[in-house]
Amino acid sequence: MAAHTMRAVQYSALGGGAAALQHVEVPVPLQAKDQILVNVEAASVNPVDWKFIQSGKVRPLLPKELPRTDIAGEVVGLGPAVTSNAVEDKVSCWTGLKNGGSLAEYAIASIKTTTKRPERVSSLDGASLGASCAKDINLLITAASDGVGTYAVQIAKLGDVHVTATCGARNIALISSLGADEVLDYQTPEGAKLQSPSGRKYVFVLHCAKYHPFSHFKPQLSKKGKVIDLTPFAKGLITTGIQLATFSAQKFLQIFVNSNSDDLALLTNLINEGKLKTVVDSTFPLSIAEKAWEKQIEGHLTGKAFVTMIE
Repeated sequence: MAAHTMRAVQYSALGGGAAALQHVEVPVPLQAKDQILVNVEAASVNPVDWKFIQSGKVRPLLPKELPRTDIAGEVVGLGPAVTSNAVEDKVSCWTGLKNGGSLAEYAIASIKTTTKRPERVSSLDGASLGASCAKDINLLITAASDGVGTYAVQIAKLGDVHVTATCGARNIALISSLGADEVLDYQTPEGAKLQSPSGRKYVFVLHCAKYHPFSHFKPQLSKKGKVIDLTPFAKGLITTGIQLATFSAQKFLQIFVNSNSDDLALLTNLINEGKLKTVVDSTFPLSIAEKAWEKQIEGHLTGKAFVTMIE
């Protein structure tokens, strides 16, 4: 049985970074008919929380004050239409941009973005999946040492893709160990230009770092190369519109993170089978969750920063 109130962390104002977060006592949320209530064990902090939501860029569409992150925990409440889960199930969830509220002792999640978590898959593994979500193809992954990048390298190699990755010098050995075929130090001239050491052009670029204009990638793309930017900005959306209008073969695609239960189940099974591993940068208790927020904003994480409910 869930308590009536819970500890949580929320935004006290637009902007302000970690200093604008505050610790509050709020009512435990109520699950809708197709939702579950989760006793949160761990939550990961993602760039979308502070880059878009706390900053106010999408505040009119997403007015809630509790940060939105991936979570892992135990089911303690079921909506009347839920048949795929039971109380005491261990689960991994993507709470979604609409619901959010994951930096708290309890959170709600849709069954469409929830999967059961085997015993072998830890709460930190489970709390890192949401946001994560062919031969002769050369794929470039930028910021490969962050939470999304470390997963992307491993998943791409499972698909037998040739992977070129960028990261800082201190993480080159790590990214190589995860399977990257070529690793560039982004602070070198070659790394800054994204030049593949083998001279290959990129069929796809998964851009996990801060925004760069399409012109930054264009010289290294194949004739039909595509850049998938995980940090959308207005300028990039304009570029995408122009390319669509002119039927450009090269594409600059900007997407927001999304997830579903099938994706979460796939990643969970890969972890359970030992084919995918989570790189943990650091963990913080809920009482100092702002420290995890601060690390995410500063950048240069090696893997993910997590918030746990264990003090």
